[in-house]
Amino acid sequence: MSITRYIFVTGGVTSSLGKGIISASLAKLLQSRGFSVTIQKLDPYLNIDPGTLNPYEHGECFVTDDGAETDLDLGHYERFLNFPTSQANNVTTGRIYQSVIDKERRGDFLGKTVQIIPHITDEIKRRIKLLGSKYKYDFVITEIGGTVGDIESLPYIETVRQLKWELGENAMVIHLTLVPYLSASGELKTKPTQHSVKTLLEAGVQPDVLVLRTEKELSEDIRKKVALFCNVSLQNVIQSIDVCTIYEVPIKMQEEGLDKVVLEKFKLPIGKDPELKAWKEFLGKYKKPKKIVEIALIGKYVELQDAYKSIAESFVHAGAVNDCKVNLNWIHSESINKDNYTEILNKVKGILVAPGFGHRGMEGKILAVKYARENNIPFFGICLGMQAAVIEFAQNVLGYAKANSSEMDEKTQYPVIDIMEEQKTILEKGGTMRLGSYPCALNKKSNAFKAYEKELIEERHRHRYEFNNKYTDEYIKAGMMPVGINPETNLVEIVEIPSHKWFVGVQFHPEYKSSVINPHPLFIDFIKATLE
Repeated sequence: MSITRYIFVTGGVTSSLGKGIISASLAKLLQSRGFSVTIQKLDPYLNIDPGTLNPYEHGECFVTDDGAETDLDLGHYERFLNFPTSQANNVTTGRIYQSVIDKERRGDFLGKTVQIIPHITDEIKRRIKLLGSKYKYDFVITEIGGTVGDIESLPYIETVRQLKWELGENAMVIHLTLVPYLSASGELKTKPTQHSVKTLLEAGVQPDVLVLRTEKELSEDIRKKVALFCNVSLQNVIQSIDVCTIYEVPIKMQEEGLDKVVLEKFKLPIGKDPELKAWKEFLGKYKKPKKIVEIALIGKYVELQDAYKSIAESFVHAGAVNDCKVNLNWIHSESINKDNYTEILNKVKGILVAPGFGHRGMEGKILAVKYARENNIPFFGICLGMQAAVIEFAQNVLGYAKANSSEMDEKTQYPVIDIMEEQKTILEKGGTMRLGSYPCALNKKSNAFKAYEKELIEERHRHRYEFNNKYTDEYIKAGMMPVGINPETNLVEIVEIPSHKWFVGVQFHPEYKSSVINPHPLFIDFIKATLE
């Protein structure tokens, strides 16, 4: 298909309705029909990217192969499509304005007054069309962050209006909105949806499809009412009822015929419905696990579980492979101390110490590592979790009681974790980060090699500090082995304790590459170890 079709997904009434999941579900259905599809997220905040945002503010920061720090919705896109995203898949208002202002400073506008229209909207249009023109996708699905009527979203909605006019039959708008149920009156209410669509119409955008989030089944009368008041044909009013897992949404959207509505709009042949066999097999295992395993997830942002979204979803994928349900015990690392860590952790079958930045909660993470190491409990450390394992080993096995990371203690006598020498002079936030995909060579005798079943892998990174190679020989002699090495820089990427049942610390973020169709091998092997 030589022409790229553009689908815009907007939201109304309230945030967190699931625009990203609807976008990913539609993309999955179109992909299953043989089309090439990608999804991008337009975020209306002024940050250049979410890299410097506190996880409490924005949840997890997802990282792509090319080193872009992006919105967590891109994780959903990859988990559903099993296809990597890039820098071009996430655009923020901050990045848009930065680009336009840079052009103005260079004199690109030849002295003209720079305005929202056309300069900002033109830049947004350029970013939207970039994926279609550069990579020749059949469909580009663009999710607009926020809700219709937000002052921050107005330039994006105006851009959608312009693109619908310019692209004609090659563009469409799907509007996701809420039909709340009022228990006091026992009724589903359509008025919020009507007002949301009215706001969209006032901006000059007529939605082609309405997806209605609801906790109760929508009657035919309600669908007819919404269709009548919102100028949408009845078959284009799609129900999105609450389900037990986000991975059920593509099946529900297929039952509602969302993909058929889209293909009809673009006058494309519909053909046979895709079977989604592998997807349904995964769902079957997820819904009917043969066993349950308790895993402790130790982190300092556990109040907001979206801060570890990719890790949680990786456990869902790996649990299904192992025919089990993974029950995550979300444990705040600040709640763990020397008096209670045994009591807190003695009921779990595996311990994962999560990534993060800064010293807060570090003592609790180190104690969790100590408990796993001393009690032969399967342990998985990711990024800072791996560094916590290295520090704990130095303190309690090597005998360096004051060993630490130079991130936590700049004056530590034993900086077993240290910043890379060439980055010590970089002061700008984010500038010192190692971001994106890097190679790693595996030791054939390691658990990591058994999981991956290959010698050379590539994984995504997001960190500043590294294992200090100055101490490598001491660790090897004491029993902690560097089993994954970056072949280009000699940096340690994976450490293991061979005498332990399953003790693996990784400097990278394996959770970023786990998907429904390709669960991550390290998570699969970790869960397998907890079940044995």
